[in-house]
Amino acid sequence: MSFLQLDKDVYYEDIYTAIDNNDRTTFRELYLKLHDRDQHELFDSLYPEKKQKIAEFLTPQEFSEVFEWMDVEAQELVVQSLSNEYVAEMFNHIANDNLVEYLTQSDSDQEALLAMMDSEESRRVRELLSYAEDTAGSIMTKEYIAINHEQTIDEVMVQLREVGHDAETIYYLYVVNDENHLVGVLSLRDLLLAEKSDIVKDIMSTHVVSARIDQDQEEVAKIIQDYDLLAIPVLSHDSRMQGIVTVDDIIDVIEEEAVEDFIEFAAIKPDDSDDKEVTALRAAKQRTPWILILLILGLLTSGVIGYFEHTLESVVVLAAFIPMIMGTAGNIGTQALAVTVKNISDNNVSSQPILQTVREELVSGSIIGIILALILAIVSLILYQNLALMVIVSLSMVLVSIMSAVVGTTIPILFDKFNIDPAVASGPFITTINDIFGLVVYFMIATSLLHYL
Repeated sequence: MSFLQLDKDVYYEDIYTAIDNNDRTTFRELYLKLHDRDQHELFDSLYPEKKQKIAEFLTPQEFSEVFEWMDVEAQELVVQSLSNEYVAEMFNHIANDNLVEYLTQSDSDQEALLAMMDSEESRRVRELLSYAEDTAGSIMTKEYIAINHEQTIDEVMVQLREVGHDAETIYYLYVVNDENHLVGVLSLRDLLLAEKSDIVKDIMSTHVVSARIDQDQEEVAKIIQDYDLLAIPVLSHDSRMQGIVTVDDIIDVIEEEAVEDFIEFAAIKPDDSDDKEVTALRAAKQRTPWILILLILGLLTSGVIGYFEHTLESVVVLAAFIPMIMGTAGNIGTQALAVTVKNISDNNVSSQPILQTVREELVSGSIIGIILALILAIVSLILYQNLALMVIVSLSMVLVSIMSAVVGTTIPILFDKFNIDPAVASGPFITTINDIFGLVVYFMIATSLLHYL
């Protein structure tokens, strides 16, 4: 059900009124017409006592749809406020992978919660919990449709009507043999267009893209992106069907990895961002080593300026261009770093020679440097009417741009070759390194041309 915002607000007010009046019938009539996301939005806007009333008005199965949209902290509060019987029944209706995500991230007693559930559902969830974190097994769901290759289409349709409502998706039907080996896939389109008497093995597609049970979730995400899939089957090492990973789970993975990369890019450990688990003291201990390294590099920057103090005193106007030289060095280096880290994560670097990757960034840095040098040359000439100064700043800009691009490219590649996370070559680190090199280049050129100024 979709609304204009004004209509939505009015509709919500009617639901609020039903809650205030303890009108269960009207509440259910209005609330259950909302999309799951809107149900959660309204639930999230309420005070705790009214949230409790919503749970009372809904069945555990109905409330499970709202529960799946909550963050872990909100889910924990809900679980604590509801009866064990209600929670157990609600958990039986939550998708396996979503329940695993809650159990692994919350502080709740896993065993106690699992013991309350239906035995078959509990067994499935325990199996998913046994897989290593961040692997295909840990994010897959067991709720999929598997059909036998010897079945007729008519038999498949009967099976689909019986169990389809419990499946995470019915867009793909996974074809297995008697030993549960994956032998093909049947799309919903193929199923609907087939004759009732057709045999599955005669119309199924045998070209199936799949993931291994222990494959890294980032690799699984890339496969789904590359092949534009809605879901991917997950197989054991002997090709037996274990579960599926759906595109909505992959969206969560991509978001999680993006946040992780951003945090590392800022020279912070991923754990640092978790307010629940990291105290101020622990956060300080984790960040201090990087800050000390950057401080030492910063002292080197000051040392470079001190070393060329005579040059700076002779021509004070040189100081006016230091921020531009340092800023450009840092910006170009950070851009090259971002591109290279992305290429490494996409396996693009390993598929081509390292020198080719460096050459591409070198050419890019050269073009950017020449453009910036021309602009800076014109500006310096207009402001200071000094030809030698124009040559110094423009030549420095070209060389610094090239050097920064090369540094920003080679450092993450070298880190990757030595099995060090290239994201460790973070923005602040690359920026500070390029500041040092940029100043050295700038002052060396200025010193060599000092007698022309």
